[in-house]
Amino acid sequence: MLMFGVGLAQAGMQAGYHVSWIPSYGPEMRGGTANCNVNLSDEHIGSPVVSRPNVLIAFNLPSLDKFESQVQSGGLIFYNQSMIDRDVKRDDVEAIAIPATEMAEKIGDARIANMFVLGAYIERTGVLDQQTLIDSLPHFIKRKNLIPLNEKAIQEGGKWMKNTLGN
Repeated sequence: MLMFGVGLAQAGMQAGYHVSWIPSYGPEMRGGTANCNVNLSDEHIGSPVVSRPNVLIAFNLPSLDKFESQVQSGGLIFYNQSMIDRDVKRDDVEAIAIPATEMAEKIGDARIANMFVLGAYIERTGVLDQQTLIDSLPHFIKRKNLIPLNEKAIQEGGKWMKNTLGN
């Protein structure tokens, strides 16, 4: 999840947004509710804290359980259907179940599930251009040999979302 946030923030900066990224590190980081807040805005960001997000990306059940109620009414919840065995309980948000881990494994590595979801997210929201995100990869992917795999995950996530939307 934290890499998702770093990627979104980096690409947002490259696209000219005002950006904040706040990671939350804790003892639950591996497999728990490690999280981050990302703000992308056309205007100056007065406070980087996000108390009522309009989007939630949940990669595991503890994260969905903890943060689902905080999303603004009318917001979006993307969740990793490969790792979460329940649906979103709320009916005042748009919920998008993504088989992210399963799709990432088909591409080549389950660890790129975050980039698959990021590709789906930008396709659904239009907040960033896919090429801007791909161009930002060298700025936050440390192992340069993994950039092509991450690029493919972003592209495949975008295609998956387009097919889901029926475009």
